[in-house]
Amino acid sequence: MRTAAVVGTGLIGTSAALALTGRGVSVHLEDADPDAARTAASLGAGTTEPPEAPVDLAIIAVPPALVGKVLADCQRRGLARWYTDVASVKAGPRAEIVALGCDTSHYLGSHPMAGRETSGPLAARADLFEGRPWVLTPTDDTDTGTLNAVLELVTLCGAMPIVMDAAAHDRAVALVSHAPQLVSSLVAARLEHADETAVRLSGQGVRDVTRIAASNPSMWVDILSANAGMVADILEEVAGDLGETVTALRALQASDEGERRAGATGIEAVMRRGNTGQARIPGKHGAPPTRYESVTVVLGDQPGELGRLFGEVGVLGVNIEDVTIEHSTGQQVGHVHLAVAAAAVKPLTTGLRERGWSVRD
Repeated sequence: MRTAAVVGTGLIGTSAALALTGRGVSVHLEDADPDAARTAASLGAGTTEPPEAPVDLAIIAVPPALVGKVLADCQRRGLARWYTDVASVKAGPRAEIVALGCDTSHYLGSHPMAGRETSGPLAARADLFEGRPWVLTPTDDTDTGTLNAVLELVTLCGAMPIVMDAAAHDRAVALVSHAPQLVSSLVAARLEHADETAVRLSGQGVRDVTRIAASNPSMWVDILSANAGMVADILEEVAGDLGETVTALRALQASDEGERRAGATGIEAVMRRGNTGQARIPGKHGAPPTRYESVTVVLGDQPGELGRLFGEVGVLGVNIEDVTIEHSTGQQVGHVHLAVAAAAVKPLTTGLRERGWSVRD
């Protein structure tokens, strides 16, 4: 691939453009908002000048409802030899593309499974897709050249290609992305009018659950509108579980011992189902999940402290498998939770304490 066009310079489009320009591809940028395209260009994502000849691949990075119309316009203009879109829903746009009479042999729908809570070109990163799944949804009429071009795009962005049927993809993202977004927002909404004292007690648990609730509502309305039925089906199942859980919680307050036991059994059952589901989420490098132990270090809020901690962990010969930081409300310290192999817990704890670090038991 020598040339590409990115139509839509939001987070995903600009990130793809940055990745491609970093690999030597000449990228041409378009956006309905000229300021967004100019911003992406100023970040080094490409040029806003139109190409003099058809580019190798056009990447359509617009909301799902606009994919068909934008593809039709790009093909009418002869923008590229091959086309893909990166919308988070695939079946609906594909149906519209067919209905509009677009050339489907030179188009392949795709979806990089990456994103951030923030949107727009300023949030873009060239490494956004590295190590992430990138779903391809080819059909029987997909041209081999088109497939190869999109596979090259995925490779240049450092992602992992996964081939799926469009409808299966939409069911999957409803389960692992779209429904969790709404559940996160619903939990965060409980905090809107909560007492300030209660909010100040927020710990890592509520921060983890509500992190994605900071996402752009307008962007998510576009996404959910294109996959509403499947997301609603999942939330209906969640609602059923919530109803049973509420009943179990009420039973815990009953005067009858048998009811209390039934309530406890119900709560334990739903939590064990959660344990089982969470354990199925792939672990490091996509391997089966591995249980790591956590070593918690109290860290002062000074420049360079985190880097110094990581450096000393490296000197001790311990590999950090994951890391989370829990900030202490009203204090200039935080708790850094280092996930490490079980065998490394004791030597790491001892070694850090010998070097003057405060390690929690």
